[in-house]
Amino acid sequence: MMTAEEYIESLRRLKTVIYAFGERLDDFVDHPVIRPHINAAALTYAMAGEPQSEELLTAFSHLTGIRINRFTHIHHSTEDLVKKVRMLRAVGQRTGSCFQRCVGHDGINALYSVTYEIDQKYGTTYFRRLRDYVLHLQETDNMVAGSMTDPKGDRSLSPGRQADPDLYVRVVERNGDGIVIRGAKAHQTGIVNSHEMLVMPTAALAEEDRDYAVACAVPVDAPGVIHIFGRQTNDDRKFGRLDQGNACYGTVGGEALTVLDNVFVPWERVFMCGEYDFAGMLVERFACFHRQNYGGCKGGVGDVMVGAAAAAAGMNGVAGASHIKDKIVEMIHLTETVYSCSIACSALGRPTPSGAYLVDPLLANVTKLNVTRHIYEIARLAQDIGGGILATMPSEKDLRHPEVGPLVQKYLKGAASVPVEDRYRIIRLLENMTGGTALVESMHGAGSPQAQKVMILRQGNLAGKVALAKKLSGVERCEDKACLARFPSCPHFRHTALQEKE
Repeated sequence: MMTAEEYIESLRRLKTVIYAFGERLDDFVDHPVIRPHINAAALTYAMAGEPQSEELLTAFSHLTGIRINRFTHIHHSTEDLVKKVRMLRAVGQRTGSCFQRCVGHDGINALYSVTYEIDQKYGTTYFRRLRDYVLHLQETDNMVAGSMTDPKGDRSLSPGRQADPDLYVRVVERNGDGIVIRGAKAHQTGIVNSHEMLVMPTAALAEEDRDYAVACAVPVDAPGVIHIFGRQTNDDRKFGRLDQGNACYGTVGGEALTVLDNVFVPWERVFMCGEYDFAGMLVERFACFHRQNYGGCKGGVGDVMVGAAAAAAGMNGVAGASHIKDKIVEMIHLTETVYSCSIACSALGRPTPSGAYLVDPLLANVTKLNVTRHIYEIARLAQDIGGGILATMPSEKDLRHPEVGPLVQKYLKGAASVPVEDRYRIIRLLENMTGGTALVESMHGAGSPQAQKVMILRQGNLAGKVALAKKLSGVERCEDKACLARFPSCPHFRHTALQEKE
């Protein structure tokens, strides 16, 4: 396994093409806008080597029996699924931000089971290729970005009917050596500081969209790959320190728009090519894994928000107020609620035909839908406790200014025992974690709320629930003779007797 230092140095050896703020970044590793995201990902390597977190951050490969980083592991039990969630919460507590390796981890797990089933139907060799690729990731400990979301263009049109066919990634050439793909992937978390990207389709597809049914692995610095880094709320502050709020680990995951301009992929790194009837299965399994995550990582982030809000209350001298305590309790309750959902969908996981485990799809989608609501409420309560100063505090430069600095020090004093700079740091952390970019990611990461509602309706067995109600109410005839003998006075059995008389 790589250390954090080895991971950072490995990025320097890449020739990744990255543009940000209108210019190409030659030294992206030390760029102040990108380095916090690198630090967050580096912690997943560092914690794997720490005795207190080794159990959660590592696993034993089912392919080799060797200890590996859990972010390269294929789940083979409910214990694996639960440990993944516990790991995400532990890392989230340390970063207070996104650490980016989850998407690629979910991608290899989804493809592991889907390629097996494609091979069973069509006699292809995708599963062997995918297994070899997983072995490669385990041996190198490379970070892989999960690349599913396409720009999509006109959402009312299928991929093949777009005015511009490149708005979804597609295969434009096949030959004896491999394929050539063209298009783009949007909102790519952690991709600029990854080693590889795992391209997957973003939606269920029809036969006319066969060329869009492609899954493959591509180095992030392959010829034709261009990354355009996205802006984040208050990202200009990353050129300073105190005003960032979370200077070490940043905000969310450092997303980018990644363009694939006629990129060649050798066949050994192609895991789906034209099998459009399996695209929907891949999307759903990936989504379930990724939605499972959110109670874990957001549980950890929620822990930090609770702590920051409580610290701010103490610095403001109101920690003992009953309404403050009540709000803190509610924040803890909501944090544990989303975490509980992640644990539940993991504990009820089940094996797929490949032998790898999948989470419970219904509860995974409930997890993410809860996050789209509860994290906002946790943030609202944190802002309530923190006060209006979250939106109006002067800059670090004013705090350090020789003339107005003493005035800032004087009038931003809270409790007498608390240094003003400490209060500054906590307030900026709260602003960072409850501001725009972080909450948008909680809403739309792993799919928008409507995507979860669609899956919940599909997985919720509504017809079965209706049948339960009809049976208990007597609307439907009960055929259970033993039950009738035990409970002859039940309304639905009287209804049965009346039907027999009629």
